[in-house]
Amino acid sequence: MPLTIIRHDITKLPVDAIVNAANTDLAMGGGVCGAIFRAAGEGALQAACSKLAPIQTGEAVVTPGFNLPARLVIHAAGPVYHRHSPERSAALLRAAYTNALKRAVENGCKTVAFPLISSGIYGYPKDEALAVATSAIGAFLETHDMDVSLVVFDKAAFAVSRALLGRVADYVGEHYVGEHLKSFHRPLEAEAPKEAVPLALCEAITIVGAAVPLPAKRSLSDLVGNLDESFSATLLRLIDAKGFKKDSGVYARANIDRRLFSKIRGNPEYAPSKTTVLAFAIALELSLNETEDLLARAGFALSHSRKLDVIVEYFITNRRYDIHEINSVLFDYDQHLLGGS
Repeated sequence: MPLTIIRHDITKLPVDAIVNAANTDLAMGGGVCGAIFRAAGEGALQAACSKLAPIQTGEAVVTPGFNLPARLVIHAAGPVYHRHSPERSAALLRAAYTNALKRAVENGCKTVAFPLISSGIYGYPKDEALAVATSAIGAFLETHDMDVSLVVFDKAAFAVSRALLGRVADYVGEHYVGEHLKSFHRPLEAEAPKEAVPLALCEAITIVGAAVPLPAKRSLSDLVGNLDESFSATLLRLIDAKGFKKDSGVYARANIDRRLFSKIRGNPEYAPSKTTVLAFAIALELSLNETEDLLARAGFALSHSRKLDVIVEYFITNRRYDIHEINSVLFDYDQHLLGGS
């Protein structure tokens, strides 16, 4: 998957490169930086860093990973947050992510793991740091084929906008039915007892029913030979209808791996996961009705008994189609993320 959020220890990930939230002197620090130095081997990593120091805020440089499972460490210097100049802080933080990704490309990396840069002792508000991170990484992945993970050690290191979470929570509270079954469009109505139907009405139904021929039985071969349009065919038709000129514009916006998209395009019978279908619905900015139709083509439906469905429904009904924002909220709710590989 191009960008995913995971809860893990970044020093234990077997990826091509991990990113260190570095200081401009490239000296061993605390937090994630200290953990990376200790896992790599303090002496060896510090010696390699000292040859490259100092760097400017927003810049990134590369060293070997030494004892880490990762082949390389990309040291990106994030900014100290200044509340009186948030625009400059955001520009410098965005540059740190973008330059780290550029170093990854230059070194042939296909898998990269980031911490949430500047969100520790540098004081960057975690929700704002998350928004910059997903925006910068998402923009880069629109033109580069790479799998990127945003790694948080625990929920204390992760925060979505409180205002957004509040609105989502209100929507979930109003629409989510938990363990109780509920139809997507309306509450289930209690089944009327048979004796509640007037005898005269029963007789009328019998009389009318006798006059109306029952549908002709259809053979299995006839039914199979007249299937509705497949998910793959519907998706490709929608892509054309929405005016996308390149496939990359679609699968990047859907947070979908290029190889997975190729499988879908090349196989009319491809059976996607539900999160993959929803990812394409977000990428194509489908309405709720269009989303339901696309889901049905793959054998799925939205349900108010699933939190994931209700959360995605909130974003679609409010026409908020940033898949990384949606995935941040889904992660906060411990749900599967949208997209696929």
